[in-house]
Amino acid sequence: MSFDDGVQATNCDATKCKYSAVKMGYWQDDFIQYFVTGYERKTPEINRGYYARTKGVAMFMDKFLKKTGSNCQIINLGAGFDTLYWRLKNSGITVNNYIEIDFASVTSKKCFLIKKSKILLQTISQQEDEVKIIGPDLHAPDYHIIGTDLRNLTELDKKLTQSGINFDVPTMFLTECVLVYMEPESSSMLLHWIAKKFNDIFFINYEQVNMNDNFGRIMLDNLRSRGCQLAGVDACLSPQTQMDSRFVRVGWDSARSWNMINVYEYLPEEDRYRMERLEMLDELELLQQLLQHYCITIAWKGITMADVDHL
Repeated sequence: MSFDDGVQATNCDATKCKYSAVKMGYWQDDFIQYFVTGYERKTPEINRGYYARTKGVAMFMDKFLKKTGSNCQIINLGAGFDTLYWRLKNSGITVNNYIEIDFASVTSKKCFLIKKSKILLQTISQQEDEVKIIGPDLHAPDYHIIGTDLRNLTELDKKLTQSGINFDVPTMFLTECVLVYMEPESSSMLLHWIAKKFNDIFFINYEQVNMNDNFGRIMLDNLRSRGCQLAGVDACLSPQTQMDSRFVRVGWDSARSWNMINVYEYLPEEDRYRMERLEMLDELELLQQLLQHYCITIAWKGITMADVDHL
């Protein structure tokens, strides 16, 4: 199995974990069922961890959408089988353009699953002829799937242009455990290219942090045993490296980072109370260790999100 194969396999794992949490009632997602086969109930700490991840990302995305309304774009890098586009549309939120990017082998599968589902297709567009699937790519009026390697910036530029991207409109980028799998040189080139190409940008990055302690080393060993070399782990040593090494040194105006314990505690208390009653959690310490080793880092360039420096 190649390194890229190991990375792509993490998409299936994440989708199954999210489906487990959704089935248990942690949050609502009417669309994830179309991207997963079989049901495997995960442990309570994994379900809660994914709850914090999903709700934390949504909390920062809501800040962006409140500032921009629908006059914005969202680009989901390494999107896998993520369902955010459908969940937004289902809740009445539309944006100018929503673009997902992943390896062509992943996007080909996603396009195939979309084509199979009437509900997914009709949510994209009521007019079937407006949804065009060509190989690993899908193009619709406000939704595009691009199959490319994020390390190939020439092709990325070309395919974004073909998808009707506007480099001047406020644009939010989202990555969830993506940059950590890239060589530092490749992720830095990607983030530098984004900062140069777009005028007004906001980035939400969810990934590992505090990876130089004992728990972090065990996590690394587990991932390596499954064929996942975390090539970019040096940027995951602390919140400071997440902000500086990832973003500020390659041209972003500023960045902030919080571990997931901070994010978890800041989520709406009423919903957290509801969620914590869904199933018993025996290993509270294990959950806390997991949350300490993931973080959300936000970065920005331009005026739209310049004042968003706190939870």
